[in-house]
Amino acid sequence: MKLAVVGGGSTYTPELIDGFARLRDTLPITELVLVDPAAERLELVGGLARRIFARQDHDGKIVTTSDLDAGVEGADAVLLQLRVGGQAARERDETWPLECGCVGQETTGAGGLAKALRTVPVVLDIAERVRRANPDAWIIDFTNPVGIVTRALLQAGHKAVGLCNVAIGLQRKFAGLLGVAPSEVHLDHVGLNHLTWERAVRLGGPEGENVLPRLLAEHGDAVADDLRLPRPVLDRLGVVPSYYLRYFYAHDEVVRELGTKPSRAAEVAAMERELLEMYGDPALDEKPALLAKRGGAFYSEAAVDLAASLLGGGGSPYQVVNTYNNGTLPFLPDDAVVETQASVGSGGAVPLPVAPVDPLYAGLIAHVTAYEDLALEAALRGGRDRVFKALLAHPLVGQYDRADGLTDRLIAHNREHLAWV
Repeated sequence: MKLAVVGGGSTYTPELIDGFARLRDTLPITELVLVDPAAERLELVGGLARRIFARQDHDGKIVTTSDLDAGVEGADAVLLQLRVGGQAARERDETWPLECGCVGQETTGAGGLAKALRTVPVVLDIAERVRRANPDAWIIDFTNPVGIVTRALLQAGHKAVGLCNVAIGLQRKFAGLLGVAPSEVHLDHVGLNHLTWERAVRLGGPEGENVLPRLLAEHGDAVADDLRLPRPVLDRLGVVPSYYLRYFYAHDEVVRELGTKPSRAAEVAAMERELLEMYGDPALDEKPALLAKRGGAFYSEAAVDLAASLLGGGGSPYQVVNTYNNGTLPFLPDDAVVETQASVGSGGAVPLPVAPVDPLYAGLIAHVTAYEDLALEAALRGGRDRVFKALLAHPLVGQYDRADGLTDRLIAHNREHLAWV
């Protein structure tokens, strides 16, 4: 089995490698290709990847290359984890929206739109080259904003499934609090990528006992601290929102906070420099503890599970993925991309039936879906007016003067990445 990772020079990659090595029985890789145009980073990451495989007695071959076409040739699955513009672009995404009184964040709001505009054309070009090299290959997208990017891939006819680590992180957190194996925890996970709620936590499968009320009663303070939301909010809602919901539920508070401290991008850039220095140590043969602070926890386990199921292996019967709605949420178009529990196999992902969604959540889901429609249109066709309309439609913007100011700033900070400018 051959897998390729586009963006293989990412500091995330050793987390992925560690999962591939530990879970080799689930996903028996014979060749893994790390593809990245950044040769120096790729050499450091590739060297550590080989040492991790050797330490864990994995006999798969690891190849590094900057040649995308050669790297994906013959691959059974291609994982996308790229960042167009690097941490410098992320730094800008997290700062200029604050000038207009809006959240500066890399996957939602104005910064998220900027990332989508930079990313969608690049991902579609990569996907076309994958299709030419091997039309049967699956594309697993971990590149943010996952919902918009996955929708672009699916609309272009690619065999694609979107993946995020939020759900698996919550599953592992809840399992630890409940004292059970993660495989015993089934989430009633509903919404869009980075806009989800856990309405139930069931033991044993989709029809198991819902222990969410007990979980909140006994461990609500710990859950609330992780989400950085007040405990009474969780008690009143009776659900567990994704931590990204804080940008919506406490927008003004978050804007004030962001204006008083260094950006997350600056923190990550400093962390990446330290990680890359570690990766260059020939004695290092395991992922360093610092990597856990970089983000992406449990990404490797989610990626192995999904790839194994898509490629006919032994993945979990149910997984949280991003895929076409196809009637799952009846208030959304069929071609919207939702994030939900699905049955995954060699034919792709089929969402499980979802109980009716409370208007409190359905309204915001529908609102953000409308924004994503406009964001994808702007990413595919360009134009200032399309960018403005997408921003005006976003619930974190929603005022024409703000949308105008944000549009000008977005274009000014992303000229080199927008072919239509």
